[in-house]
Amino acid sequence: MKGKAVILSAPSGSGKTTIVHELLKRVPELTFSISATTRQMRVSETDGTDYYFLSKKDFQEKIKSNQLLEWEEVYENIYYGTFKEEVQRIWDEGSHVIFDVDVQGGINLKKAFQRKALSIFIKIANVQILRERLKARNTESEDLLEIRVNKAILEMKEEEKFDEVILNDDLQTAIEEAEILVKKFIEK
Repeated sequence: MKGKAVILSAPSGSGKTTIVHELLKRVPELTFSISATTRQMRVSETDGTDYYFLSKKDFQEKIKSNQLLEWEEVYENIYYGTFKEEVQRIWDEGSHVIFDVDVQGGINLKKAFQRKALSIFIKIANVQILRERLKARNTESEDLLEIRVNKAILEMKEEEKFDEVILNDDLQTAIEEAEILVKKFIEK
């Protein structure tokens, strides 16, 4: 049955994006849902591939016109959300959709899709590892890094709201665990 949703959520720096990219290679029935955001595009990113990069004004217009399935102001003046038409496009193509979203976005998507969705929380062993990973990215200032770490501490308390939890202390093991869970879910 097509039209299922796989939701991967985690604090920033936990490895969820890497796991999602691996799942896309290993599970051909999945198609990535491109989220919208108002944050600045990173050097390694492409508009329309990694995210739809919007101005705050454009994002707020999408909210007002009810084009978003879910959205959140994740950090001050930095919005993220999921377009309804993006999900429908993927389902119309006969695929299952996979989301790479923040923790609150994952909780909101699970509420929206209920049994049609598998929500997976990617857990990190401790905050220090998370801090090191974020620092190694070299994409944020010290202030933004601290904001992300503090938010991650709060987000880690939300894992019980997800169907499954995977500890990412070894990336290959975490990828393999996610692959098993996803294949089992979409084959039901």
